[in-house]
Amino acid sequence: MSKARIIAFYLPQFHPVQENDEMWGKGFTEWTNVAKAKPLYKGHYQPQLPADLGFYDLRVPEVREEQAKMAREYGVEGFCYWHYWFGNGKRILERPFNEVLNSGKPDFPFCLGWANHSWSNKTWQKSKHFTKDITFLEQTYPGDEDYILHFETILPALKDNRYIKVDGKPLFLVFDPEAIPDVGHFINLWNSLAKKNGLNGIHFVARVASMGKLSFNNTGRKDEIHERFQKFLDMGFDAINSDMQRYAETKVAGFAKKAVRGVIRKIAGNFTALKYDYDDIMENFYCDEEKRDCVYPQIIPRLDRTPRSGKDARIYDNSTPEKFEKAVKKALTLVENKSPEHQIIFLQAWNEWGEGNYMEPDLKFGRGYLEALKKALENTNK
Repeated sequence: MSKARIIAFYLPQFHPVQENDEMWGKGFTEWTNVAKAKPLYKGHYQPQLPADLGFYDLRVPEVREEQAKMAREYGVEGFCYWHYWFGNGKRILERPFNEVLNSGKPDFPFCLGWANHSWSNKTWQKSKHFTKDITFLEQTYPGDEDYILHFETILPALKDNRYIKVDGKPLFLVFDPEAIPDVGHFINLWNSLAKKNGLNGIHFVARVASMGKLSFNNTGRKDEIHERFQKFLDMGFDAINSDMQRYAETKVAGFAKKAVRGVIRKIAGNFTALKYDYDDIMENFYCDEEKRDCVYPQIIPRLDRTPRSGKDARIYDNSTPEKFEKAVKKALTLVENKSPEHQIIFLQAWNEWGEGNYMEPDLKFGRGYLEALKKALENTNK
């Protein structure tokens, strides 16, 4: 069996920027929320605090080197850096990746994921349920001139020998493919530009929730998942990164219960966190559609949005490294018969501390989740 390709989502938010200073106060980073999180119920593991790497600043090159060293040691092929481009050349949080690109260090594979969503006062920090949602960075799609500028801006990264490729093409992931108004044209334009610049094209990956908005016409049946994924492939994407969270949560809670709770939440807000047992989620997390060569599943070590959302948090409770190892093994069975280039599994995430969704060592589990990943990979690849 070929070795599975584990690509970890990487959040570059751990350094101050002017926009966050103005919105939240001087020096705000994701650590601001992480450090002040409070437990919501008995036995709730909060705050979740970093161990080996501490409260790092991603402007420090030694931190980035240590992250890459750790990821490589435990079986991660590379990082998928979240990349922000709001239109008209507007960017944010680009400094860590730019320094990685320009310095050549760390010598560790990477690709880019376009986080094409607006930022509001609820993006990085919890607020009261009925607080007005104020957008302070709006995602826009001005047209071809901006698409070309966007491509030219990231071209040096695409041509870097560290850039992760699939079938000889640099992998580029789109967070919200439905938001791009002319996505087929965008894909064709970028593929044309790539070939004009000596590349074989772009391997476009759409990050797609297996279920759209919950409705009685969208219940998560196998045929619905196939149709939903196929829709994006028909748009021109080469592959799907399957996001099965809503699917698993609906399976665990029951369709009717989850739909009713969604209505109540819109009307009255949450009175308690939305809590699921990690085992239950993982039992319902994967589907046969993910065995297709063009569908890349993901693995989630844990999830707890308390730092960002307070009592509005979604929580996958009772996660442990041992349970995560079992989940990794399940994901590995989905890709074992795929062509070697397509044995991709996205790891969500390397360092989403504000969502309790991380692999980096913490004070409770140390390197336990990293060790679980390495053990699962080693046992499968023997």
